[in-house]
Amino acid sequence: MNSDLIDQFIDFYWLTTGASKNTLSAYRSDLKIFSKWLNNSSLIDVDKKQIQDYFSYRKDSNISASTQSRMLTCLHSFYQYLSDKQNLKIDPTEQLDYPKLEKKLPVFLNVQEVERLLEAPNSKSLFGQRDRAMLELLYSCGLRVSELINLSYHNINLKDEFIRIHGKGNKERLLPMGEIAIDYLTKYELNSRPALLKNGQSDSYFLSNRGRAMSRQNFFYIIKDYASKAGIDKPLSPHSLRHAFATHLVQKGADLRSVQLMLGHSDISSTQLYTHIQNAQLKTQHQKHHPRG
Repeated sequence: MNSDLIDQFIDFYWLTTGASKNTLSAYRSDLKIFSKWLNNSSLIDVDKKQIQDYFSYRKDSNISASTQSRMLTCLHSFYQYLSDKQNLKIDPTEQLDYPKLEKKLPVFLNVQEVERLLEAPNSKSLFGQRDRAMLELLYSCGLRVSELINLSYHNINLKDEFIRIHGKGNKERLLPMGEIAIDYLTKYELNSRPALLKNGQSDSYFLSNRGRAMSRQNFFYIIKDYASKAGIDKPLSPHSLRHAFATHLVQKGADLRSVQLMLGHSDISSTQLYTHIQNAQLKTQHQKHHPRG
């Protein structure tokens, strides 16, 4: 019963919001864990106290405030769905307070660190050519890692110097590519990609050593390895180059609206984060170098 309800909700949520696979997977997991905590009793017959008891139970597991917030959003969306589709009379998540989220600035790479990271792959090897092309494209266009690994061959137009991205909510955007990124993508297409295909066929642009689409996890390990080789002692992820892309644009005077469009943010408040990074850097420099800092 609960499994069917969860499946129906996930299908509905995907159709109405266009949520990413990662979000859908997280929501499905959240609901299954909640169902298990209820000893698989009906998810429909839940009251507000049970929701509160469940969050108290999960807090004891030291889960982060952001995870708590996601769980509450998931449960709220689920019970809104039941209210609309199953005639649920009372939403047990109504008037529940979201946990306060600590505002953290993302890990920032300066220009010199980005250059060291980009130069870390061995561009003479097949894998090095692929990795350099992926890193250059991430930094050139500010892509999400999911957008990078899901690129199809027909999404990239080297001749006209743009790529077509399908981002969150399946929203499409066209992004210009820098000349350096184009050079490395051209080398990848001519040398590395045909070898990785191994006489097979794949529409995925970036391929693993098995000739299949690069996975999110694999690329995470790749970028961590190159960060180590480049001597960058920061907790990096593929998202770090997206942050660097936006921060460096803002530092060089790009207007926020343009950066918002390139990042694919639906709300400019998300883009304003990068002005905070710039302000924090200015403050650090003032404290470091001003005689009364």
